Amino acid sequence: MSFGDRGTSQWDIETIVSELRNARRRSPRVTTAGNRRAPIPSPELLQQVVTRLYASLFPRHAGAVDHSEEGLAFFVGSTLNEALLLLVEQIRREHGFVDPSRREDDSKPRPAEAIVADFARRLPSIYTLLEADIRAAYDGDPSARSTEEVLLSFPGVKAIIYHRIAHALHALGAPIVARIIAELAHSQTGIDIHPGAEIGGSFFVDHGTGVVMGETVIIGERVRIYQAVTLGAKRFSVDEQGALVKGEPRHPVVEDDVVIYAGATILGRITIGRGSSIGGNVWLTRSVPPWSTIVQAQARSETFDNGAGI
Repeated sequence: MSFGDRGTSQWDIETIVSELRNARRRSPRVTTAGNRRAPIPSPELLQQVVTRLYASLFPRHAGAVDHSEEGLAFFVGSTLNEALLLLVEQIRREHGFVDPSRREDDSKPRPAEAIVADFARRLPSIYTLLEADIRAAYDGDPSARSTEEVLLSFPGVKAIIYHRIAHALHALGAPIVARIIAELAHSQTGIDIHPGAEIGGSFFVDHGTGVVMGETVIIGERVRIYQAVTLGAKRFSVDEQGALVKGEPRHPVVEDDVVIYAGATILGRITIGRGSSIGGNVWLTRSVPPWSTIVQAQARSETFDNGAGI
């Protein structure tokens, strides 16, 4: 195989390509990754899927020119069809390269077309949830001048749009495609939400940078979270071989009407009771009852003389 003359002698391309091929052949990850020749899901194409889904959900904000009912219907139908066709192919790719021996049971994955058909039927309910999220962002931020501003510019709203899409796909049997979509949101907003996290309606992440929410998080209705909040695991169970046990509930449950302020870290399968307020920079590893207010202990000022306190 010839790689052309430009630079090949300078870089010794043929030797490097050969050594890389041999390294891949020795990799346990590559040799057990199902069909090694199958294409894998593409983050670039999945970004196109999400962009088209966004346009289908919010056509007036995403490129529709004719805002008549007939014009919007045509725009949404055409754009949504493009998104779903792209999505089918990406889920086929997921199924093609996943190692069958690593599945939890012997059943075959659902056909990509069936997953996407079920996903499409969920879009109206996803839209209803997102409208409540947008309203919660507008109501919860005194700087917001309109719901249009919130939809077009708030990172927390962008993150929850991606999450609602990713969560539905995760539940329907496309976890890798869902995880890629979640990471697209993470890279664009700084908000890291695992697609398995269950989040109720009227959810608002204010500012958002540095928020982390794990796979088994459960969040109720009308919850508000500020930047740098972590809803994480306290510890990880291991099996007899020392490998991590997957899928166990290990992240917090946050009930309805809770506010969690900036920098709070909440770890483990604990419950934050309804109506509670968790103060900034709190470190919490125990459940708290409904209507609790949890804040940091006040700093104590003391004076030490002549080596006292050492």
